[in-house]
Order: sequence, then C-alpha cells, then structure tokens
Amino acid sequence: MVSAVFHSPRDVEPVPLPAAAAPRPVPAANDEKRPAVHPAGPATAATAAATATAADGRERFELRERLRALAARVLPPLAGLALLVGIWALLTQKGGSFPTPAATFDAAAKLFSDPFYRNGPNDQGIGWNVLNSLQRVGLGFGLAALVGIPLGFVIGRFATINRMVAPLISLLKPVSPLAWLPIGLLVFKAANPAAIWTIFICSIWPMVINTAVGVQKVPEDYLNVARVLNLSEWKIATRILLPSVMPYLLTGVRLSVGTAWLVIVAAEMLTGGVGIGFWVWDEWNNLNVAHILIAIFVIGFVGLLLEWALLAVARRYEYA
Repeated sequence: MVSAVFHSPRDVEPVPLPAAAAPRPVPAANDEKRPAVHPAGPATAATAAATATAADGRERFELRERLRALAARVLPPLAGLALLVGIWALLTQKGGSFPTPAATFDAAAKLFSDPFYRNGPNDQGIGWNVLNSLQRVGLGFGLAALVGIPLGFVIGRFATINRMVAPLISLLKPVSPLAWLPIGLLVFKAANPAAIWTIFICSIWPMVINTAVGVQKVPEDYLNVARVLNLSEWKIATRILLPSVMPYLLTGVRLSVGTAWLVIVAAEMLTGGVGIGFWVWDEWNNLNVAHILIAIFVIGFVGLLLEWALLAVARRYEYA
C-alpha cells in the first residue's frame, strides 16, 4: 500500500526562477571591430616613458660628472707640464749650449728606439742602466726593511731599548748619504756592495722611526687585553701591533724607497759601473746635455711609479 505524504503550502520552499537575460545589442553591419584598450594602458605607457627619460638623464649626468672628475685630475698636470715646456722653450730660443725641448725630444726618440743595446761593459742602453739601478735599490732597501722594521717594533715596544737606541738614531740619521760611501768601499773593497751599503744605511731610518712611533701609538687597552689573555710576545706583535702599526709602517717604507732611489744616483756617480747615476756622469763627460735632461725625466718618472705603487699598497692595507 503506497502512502502519500502531503505538505502544507507553507512547508514548500519557493524555487527562484532564473532572471531573464538582457537582450544583446545586434551590431550594425557597418560597425568596425576596435581593439580593446586596457583602462590603465595610457597611464602605464606615460609612466614608463617618464622613467626611461629620468634614467637617461641620470646616466648623462653621471657621465658628465665622471668626465668632469677625469678632466680635473688630468688637465692640471698637463697644464703644468705645458707651462714647464713653454718656459724651457722661451729660455732656449736664442740658442746656446742648453738644448731646446725639440732637440731633447729628438734625442729621446733616438735613445728609446733601442734602450737595451750592449756595446761593451760601460756602453749600454738606458734601459739596462735603469734596471741595474733598480736592482741595487731593491737589494739595499730589502736589507733595510729586514733590519729596520723589526728594530722599530723592538724600540717602540720596550722603553729601555728605546732610551738606549734613540740617541744613536738621532746622531746617525742626519749624516749625508755620500759620507757612508767611503766606509762601504773600505769594508767591501768593491763599488757595487758599497753602493748597496749606502742605500741600506740611508733608507733604514724612516722605517725604524715610523714603525717605532706606530707601536707607541697603539692604545694601551689593547695591550691590557693581551696581558689578561696571557698572549706571547709573538702573538702580541702579529695579532695586535702589526695591524695597528701598518699605516705608520707603510709610510716609513714609502719614505725609505724615495730615499733609496735618491741616493743611488749620487752613489753610482762616484762608484761607476752600469747604472743611471753613472750614465748621467758619463754623458756629462761627453758634454751631452740632452741625454742628461732625458735621464732627469727618467729618474723622476721611475720615482713617481714607485711612489704610486706604494700608495696603492697603503690604500690596500688601510685600517680604520
């Protein structure tokens, strides 16, 4: 028997009818299809164009600043060199024994066309003379660094040794380089070791003094911490003193190299052999003033390169 269930009208939930769809407009036959444009399209394009314009202006500004900085670094030295050459040309335009800039330039072009010729032990190109002088400077300066830097650490670290050695340094430092050359000739009986000895004794003082001053400038708190940690003298020297003393040490090294390059010319004039100093003296004996002027520029240029190299090293190991 099938039973039927009847619901009252208020028990039945009404079913919503679908809304009538809105009628679509029928396009006319002559309407053209237009591409859809994003509402933000024009604004985005304008922003991108403004950003590109700003970036291009910033790049041009940075380029102008770099060119201005380069001109500020390059133009003044060139102007100074041009002024020197101009005064030189003005003073030598009437002739005489002093060569003009043009004659010196012609002699330099001929000289540097073959700087490494060999026509005998005392007749070699300017390149060999510069290399031999640099070799003597390297040996004398290297020996001075091996002795002077540790001595500076010891003098600056221990007050008793400082009081004992300081008067000797004050007495010997002002002595002229050429005064040490006869001592070298007497001891070594040869010109080359005597020149190296002269470089050594004259270039050691800046390294000793600057290193000692740097050690004395180390804050006392650093050394107190080392005492608390019971560090050895070797660890104090390598972990505490050396990083703090490095700017002073490099300043002493730079001064010593300049002194060594200055001394070698005078030493080689007296000892002879192959070297830029002897080459200058030999050209004077030949009354070749143009070559002497060329040698002066070469000596200055090599000294400038050494200075730049040591300044680069000093900037590399600069401590705050």
